[in-house]
Amino acid sequence: MNKMKSCQFFFRCIIGLSFFFLAIIQSEAQINSFNNNDSSSFKYFKGTILDSKSKNELTFASITVSGSNISTISNSEGDFLIKIPIDRQDASLIISFLGYKDKVISIKDLKQEKNLLYLEPVNIILKDVVVNVMDANKLFSNVLNNRSINYGDSAIQMVGFYRESIKKRRTYVTVLESIVDIEKMPFSSGVQDQVNILKGRKNVDYTKLDTVNFKLEGGLFTALFIDLIKDPINIFSENVFDLYNFRFEDITQINDKQVLIISFKQKSSLKDPDPLYSGKLFIDAKSLAIISATFQLNVENRIKAGLIFTRKKPKGLVLYPTEVSYQVDYRQQNNKWIFSYSRGDITFKLNWDKWIFNTSYNTTFELVNTNWKNQDSLAQINTQKLNPYVIMSDRIPNSPDVNFWGEYNIIEPEKSIESAIKKIKSKNLKVILIK
Repeated sequence: MNKMKSCQFFFRCIIGLSFFFLAIIQSEAQINSFNNNDSSSFKYFKGTILDSKSKNELTFASITVSGSNISTISNSEGDFLIKIPIDRQDASLIISFLGYKDKVISIKDLKQEKNLLYLEPVNIILKDVVVNVMDANKLFSNVLNNRSINYGDSAIQMVGFYRESIKKRRTYVTVLESIVDIEKMPFSSGVQDQVNILKGRKNVDYTKLDTVNFKLEGGLFTALFIDLIKDPINIFSENVFDLYNFRFEDITQINDKQVLIISFKQKSSLKDPDPLYSGKLFIDAKSLAIISATFQLNVENRIKAGLIFTRKKPKGLVLYPTEVSYQVDYRQQNNKWIFSYSRGDITFKLNWDKWIFNTSYNTTFELVNTNWKNQDSLAQINTQKLNPYVIMSDRIPNSPDVNFWGEYNIIEPEKSIESAIKKIKSKNLKVILIK
């Protein structure tokens, strides 16, 4: 297997299924609170990011403490929570979102909760930008050629917040969160990023899974592998222009930066192709740096798409994805763009032979870079690092260290997740595995 194929295969095999036909409840543990702990070393602030005209929530907006690498992101409801050290209370918050002017607000002017922060849409002016100076293929090639200039090629030590959830139909059955330490390696090194779990917590209700225990395998590493700058081959492969059509779509703006939007799509002329991707790249017009990307997997061929994601399943079960979408964002610091955030949303259909109705599952994972620093040299290979095929729900204990979470930044939970956490009861289960 050559390098291109092995990278793509590794990226796609992210779902593991284990099947349990007997569950004996041994004990019921009290639900551990996901509330934030007070601390004398920091203050926390909550609020919502909104469009100043429509008053709509702005999802996945970037929130950064000026003069630092401390950051977080708003959730799918526009809400955010950020914890700021006491010695940085004189700084400002910078809120950024594509198509809007940056908002800068003094931390001293913030309330502890219920801050409503409005961003102003920008008027797009096409001055100094000639869109048709190059075709979309050449533009994408120049993006890759400028990686070292725009992103640097040094090792980065990153503290990240990772969340993973699984829903059966509309009901959450698994919610887990963890603080992770990541050694993000230079893209020129060819060395895989290394990850350790610092702390984690979870709530699981296996009783809602019926006879199927649905687990997500490798979700944390997939959140890193969709970094288009470090690992573009995971999405585009080496013969990218033989597989994809690129097209210029539009221009938008982030604060004073003009941003080009190009789309890419799997070529329809390919004969019996493997499922590939379609999406949009948001590119800084001046530096040709990708600052954001959204893309989806082509799932029209259910059989091939199902094989991509299935690690293990019993005879008689048909499994296939109906929707697979990803997002990755970068933010600028000291004239370099840094990996900021990634997210994946995957919906599956499961159907047993002779069943009239099928069952749907939705898995979501997201990883935000909450703090980072450059490394002078590559870190030594960590013998305690996580295996890329790790099932995070199996690695996180049922009884978390509730005192650990105080100073670490997280993504504010969605209201539906908060409700699910209150309802889910942790149980220790003894199981018999049917192969």
